[in-house]
This record gives sequence, structure tokens and C-alpha cells, in this order.
Amino acid sequence: MPIQIAVVDDKLQNRASLKERIVQTGEIEVIISASNGKEFLEEMKLAEKDRKPSVVLMDIDMPVMDGIEAVSKASEMYPETKFLMLTVFDDDDKIFDAIRAGAVGYFLKDEKIENLIQGIKDTLDVGGSPMSPRIARKALNLLMNSKVEITKPEADDSNLSEREKEILKLMVEGHDYKAVAEKLFISPHTVRKHIANIYEKLHVTSKVQAVRLAIKKKWFMLF
Repeated sequence: MPIQIAVVDDKLQNRASLKERIVQTGEIEVIISASNGKEFLEEMKLAEKDRKPSVVLMDIDMPVMDGIEAVSKASEMYPETKFLMLTVFDDDDKIFDAIRAGAVGYFLKDEKIENLIQGIKDTLDVGGSPMSPRIARKALNLLMNSKVEITKPEADDSNLSEREKEILKLMVEGHDYKAVAEKLFISPHTVRKHIANIYEKLHVTSKVQAVRLAIKKKWFMLF
């Protein structure tokens, strides 16, 4: 069954072009197309329970209601839906505001379509947090430079295995599933299984949450 998604962008041409390119594989179906956050929320209210998107590609700069406000509202109303920002903005404030609002991933509009499609899949696979490489580096810097209350590493009480610690450290460094698999000489499927275990042990549901916790406790200095 195709992955059901929504596309929210104020430019009709952008929505039409993205839909045309993204549905070619037959793996993804665009079931909601909206021109701003307000229209998206209205469409979500009208949608049947089994016709609500699993993933939303959300632009930021839109009239009436921008993408960050829309994600902030919708992520609370529809916790099962995952939000990916798809925008031209790569400045720190936009990235931070989007993550704080509830976005689990962040892509630039010039990202290759195959990477975007894989990002949609990864979002639904053990809570992935896909990002364009440039954005991933910025997001990591934001987390690394954010103020924390502790000044030295906390004891590691996570019960993570040595392999899981290796993977979490690589996640903190900004590596994606494929890069982790290559560095550790294991399959991406094995990496995903380990990450699922990491999320369960840390009581988190996404890469952003896992990385934020590891940075806050400064475990990456211990691993």
C-alpha cells in the first residue's frame, strides 16, 4: 500500500511538480495538497481517519499561516502524523523553530527527489529524522551549542550495548543510517534494528530526541 502524504506549499506549480515526481515510483500517494497551514488543518479535519497522511511535506514561508505554526498546531492534534519541512530556508533560527514546533526532519527544496523519497520512508521506519546534509550539520551544531545545566558528563545509565553506544555516537556526529552502516561494516537493516533498541532504552521516539539526550548528558564524551 502506498505511503499517504500531504504536500503544503503556497505555490501551485511547486505542489504539482513535487507530486508528479514523487508519485512516479508508485510507493507514495499524495492525498492532501494545501496552499498554507490553515488550509492544511481544514483538510485534515475533513479527512477520514484512514485517509490522514502519515507524512507531511511542509513549506515554511506561506501566507495566512506559515509552516512552523501549522506544524506546532498539527503535531499536537495528530501525533501519528510526521512532519518534514521542505523549504528554501537553511538559517539556524528556522531550523531550531521547526524542530521545536515538532518537525522530525528538514529538507531543502533542491534536495534530490530520491533522497526525499528515502527520507519519507526513513521517517516511518523506527522514527527516523532525515535531513539534507547541510541541515544535519547545522542542526547538530545547534544542539551542541545549546545551553545545558550540567558541566561534566553524567553516568551512563542507559543500558545500551557497546554496539548501540557506537551507533548513538555516530548519530550525534551527524551520520545517517547508510553512513553508520558503512563505518561499522553492517547492513542498514541491522542499523535500524539497533536504533529501534536505542529508542526503546532511552524512551524516545526520534533521532533528534536521542541525540539531544546524549548531548545533554554528555554521553558522547564517555562513549
